[in-house]
Amino acid sequence: MAERGSESRVDVTVYQERKSSEADLRSVLVTSVLNLEKLDTDLFRGTHHWVPRTQRLFGGQIVGQALVAAASSVSDHLYAHSLHCYFVRAGDPKVPVLYQVERTRDGRSFCVRSVKAVQHGQPILICQASFHMQQPSPLEHQFHMPTVPPPDTLLTVEQLIQRTLSDPNLADNTRQGLNKILADEVPIEIKPVNPPDFYRRVAMEPKKLFWVRARGHIGAGNMKLHCCVAAYVSDYAFLGTALLPYPNHRAQFSASLDHAMWFHSTFRADEWMLYECESPWSGGSRGFVQGRLWRQDGVLAASCAQEGVIRVKAVSQSKL
Repeated sequence: MAERGSESRVDVTVYQERKSSEADLRSVLVTSVLNLEKLDTDLFRGTHHWVPRTQRLFGGQIVGQALVAAASSVSDHLYAHSLHCYFVRAGDPKVPVLYQVERTRDGRSFCVRSVKAVQHGQPILICQASFHMQQPSPLEHQFHMPTVPPPDTLLTVEQLIQRTLSDPNLADNTRQGLNKILADEVPIEIKPVNPPDFYRRVAMEPKKLFWVRARGHIGAGNMKLHCCVAAYVSDYAFLGTALLPYPNHRAQFSASLDHAMWFHSTFRADEWMLYECESPWSGGSRGFVQGRLWRQDGVLAASCAQEGVIRVKAVSQSKL
């Protein structure tokens, strides 16, 4: 039988290995993508960028970083309850982004921050964020969460793409497009409930449901950080919902114009949440989308809305 002292040493070693493993698995959204350098009071710089295939800065990252900057200027007992942003210029992934925070108002229960994201001396995003002290209320209601399969029964986007790529009759242009998607190192995981039609052969209702979570470990206890990660997540593949009814058209140019978000309840962005997206309207080369983020236990965690520019071109149907 092992001595008590050796058992203790083994326990300590296991604990240290576990902590080291947790550190290694720390979400890149925390360590890099949403990490800001403080330059001065209410002045921050972001240098780590995830760049999508558009070669413009990802809007969700700028929103998330702006919320990180705003949250750093409020007391620990205040939590974000809403944000409203305008994207005014395309972001340049080759240079850092400066975040200037203005302390617009400090009240007893609510405070407001204005954040300007700047590149080349000009704003690329203007954000208003409001924070509040959590308060109980007898007025509580919410919609019901859609009934969908749980995430552990579904495939990730990467797995779905690999399955599609195994088709020997797949058209070359479709194969190339899917391989480009696989090459993107996206810091979030997605499991579609209604898997996308990678061939784009049929018109679909402008609605989609997918489970989403941050890659890696964030941990409990930092609601400000989880809100910032959710702000990042909320912009991913959001505007594309408006294109689902049009299989014979492709986006020549698309860009977010504005983005709003409301946080309703506590949640963890590194645990699976259901993102319910729908586009009630499009027209005038613009698309409007709404979204709801649900916790697995059916609690509505956050709501989102966005409008964006969508300029399309007609294309012929893909052939297998």
